[in-house]
Amino acid sequence: MPRIPSTARKALLTLHLITSLGWLGADLVLLTLGIAAQRGADPAVVYPVAALIGTVLFAPLSVLVWLIGVASSLLTPWGLLRYRWVLAKLVITTVMVGLVLFLLTPNLRHAGALGAALPARDRADLVIAPTVSTSLMIIATVLSTYKPWGRRTPTARGAGRPGAGPGRPGAGAGAGAGAGAGRPGAGAGRPGAGAGRPGAGAGRPGAGAGRPGAGAGRPGAGAGRPGAGAGRPGAGATTRM
Repeated sequence: MPRIPSTARKALLTLHLITSLGWLGADLVLLTLGIAAQRGADPAVVYPVAALIGTVLFAPLSVLVWLIGVASSLLTPWGLLRYRWVLAKLVITTVMVGLVLFLLTPNLRHAGALGAALPARDRADLVIAPTVSTSLMIIATVLSTYKPWGRRTPTARGAGRPGAGPGRPGAGAGAGAGAGAGRPGAGAGRPGAGAGRPGAGAGRPGAGAGRPGAGAGRPGAGAGRPGAGAGRPGAGATTRM
């Protein structure tokens, strides 16, 4: 269920506190009336008043407190079943609402109808019931204040999702076997790539020394044509006339 804004959450909390305090106050009034009847107050006056308070105020507040408490749990980060103290309060409040609606309220109506004719055993019940409910309300208040016992299930924030901490298998060392060093043969290159193709380092056969006869030139090229170096016969010295 989506979370509500902060302003609405505070308003809901305020309403929960008001109804809970009203519920406790009505319960204390019923306890006071029951003790007063036991100590000599007029039962014909006390029990009709107690029946009116129980029927008009106490029973409706019981249902309202339960509904607002459940809504506050569901619409806030506390949750309804997430924390042990919230679950304990839910159980206590549910039991109290059941007792108020199906046991205490009928007894109060019966006492209001009988008045002074109410038997002594029933008069004692009208003291015991508010005492028990008041004690349970005090326990619920203590649980709300101290919030003991923590979560019912550990939070997922510390450990993360299963496998999230160390990562996927093999992810730290690379995606696959041989990923750290590259593909097979990638480090050294393809076979023969480092030294080049066969014969590439020295060139094609005969390329280093040139074609046959290229280094020394064509036959007779270095010395010139026969007779070229010394010139024609008789060209080197002048003839005397």
